[in-house]
Amino acid sequence: MYTLMAEPVSTDPIQETAVLVGLISQDQNEKQAREYIDELAFLTDTAGAVVVGTFLQRLNMPNPVTFVGPGKLDEIAALIREQQVDILIFDDELTATQLRNIEKVVECKVLDRTNLILDIFARRAQTAHAKAQVELAQLQYMLPRLTRMWTHLERQRGGIGLRGPGETQIETDRRIILDKIARLKDQLKKIDQQMSTQRKNRGKLVRAALVGYTNVGKSTLMNLLSKSEVFAENKLFATLDTTVRKVVVENLPFLLTDTVGFIRKLPHGLVESFKSTLDEVREADLLLHVVDISHSGFEEQIGTVLGTLEEIGAADKPIITVFNKIDLFSYIEKDADDLSERTRQNWTLGEWQQSWMARNNTPSVFISAREKTHIEELKKRMYDEVKKIHVTRFPYNDFLYEDPIQDEDE
Repeated sequence: MYTLMAEPVSTDPIQETAVLVGLISQDQNEKQAREYIDELAFLTDTAGAVVVGTFLQRLNMPNPVTFVGPGKLDEIAALIREQQVDILIFDDELTATQLRNIEKVVECKVLDRTNLILDIFARRAQTAHAKAQVELAQLQYMLPRLTRMWTHLERQRGGIGLRGPGETQIETDRRIILDKIARLKDQLKKIDQQMSTQRKNRGKLVRAALVGYTNVGKSTLMNLLSKSEVFAENKLFATLDTTVRKVVVENLPFLLTDTVGFIRKLPHGLVESFKSTLDEVREADLLLHVVDISHSGFEEQIGTVLGTLEEIGAADKPIITVFNKIDLFSYIEKDADDLSERTRQNWTLGEWQQSWMARNNTPSVFISAREKTHIEELKKRMYDEVKKIHVTRFPYNDFLYEDPIQDEDE
C-alpha cells in the first residue's frame, strides 16, 4: 500500500525529503496505522523534512530482519532511487539488525520514530537542563546500536596503559558513551535537587499543571490564563522547557505550569531522562488535562495521557478535563424544528456537555483557547477546585496572599 504525495512548491531553502513506512498488524488495525502514519508525517514536518510518499504493509508482526517484507523493501528502495529521497522513516522502533539490513538495501539515511522524536527534542531544547536531558536520551538510544553508529566520539582520550589489549572500536565507543551517560546523570541529579528546592521555595500556593497530548493547545491556554507570552505554534513539542506562572482567579492565587506534551509510542528513555520535568506533574495539586476534541483520534490520545500519568505516579490527582478547539466545529444552538442528523461535526454545546466525554471526565469544560470561548466557565471550574485545596492549607485565613513569586522559565 503506497501513497505518493504531491510535490510541494516552496521558495524556502532545499529541505530533505522523506518516505514514511508503517505496518498494519495484529497490534494496530488499518485505521490506527493510518492515524499513526499521519502523526509521523507531522513529526517529520516538525523536524524540517518534506514527506514525498508513504508505505503501509499488512503483516502479523514486524519482520525481524527488515521490519517489512523483502519484496516491500525492494519496492521502497526503487522509489528512493527514483525520487532521490534523503531519509527513510519507520513508525516503530527498529533494532540494530533491522537498521543495518535496511540501510544496505535502500542506501540512504534510515530513522525510526524514536530517533525522529529525539531529533525534534534536540532542536527544541533551549535551556542547559533540557539539552542535558535530550543528550542523555540520545546516548541511551545510541548505546545498543553502536554496530551501525561507528564514530570517533572524542577519541582524544586514551593512551598508554588506558586501553585494554585488543579493545575494539565499538568497545571504545561504548566506554566513552557510558562515561558520558554517567556524567549527564550526575549533572541532572544536581539539577533535580536544585529544582526540588525551587519548588519547595514556592511556598504553600496551590500548584496546577497543564498536561495533555502534544499540540493540543496547552501553551495557548497558558498564555490566555496567565497573560504571558509562552512560545506556542502549530507544531509537535513546541514546548519542551517547563514554564511556571502565577495566576489569580477571583483574588485566589495559584501557580500554573506548562509541561512537555505526551505522544503515542513515547520512547521510555525520554520518560526517564525528563524525570525532573515530569516531577512538575507529579508534585502538582491539580491537573488540567487539555484535549484536542477536533482530532479524529482524541479518545486514544486521552488514553495515552492517562497511561503516562499512571506510569509516572500522578494518576490519582484531581483532574479537570479541558476539551479544547471547539471552534473547529460548527456547533449551533438547536432549533426546535431542526431535524437534521446530529454528529460530532454539528453538536450543540449542550449536546457536548451531555455526551459520554463530559460524563466520563467530570469535572470537564468545552472551550476554544484561540477564540477565548467559555474561558470564564473554565476559570470558575479552576477556582472551585483550587479553593478546595487552598482552604485545607489556610483554614483560618481565607485567600491570604503569600509573598509575590516571580514567574519561572525552567
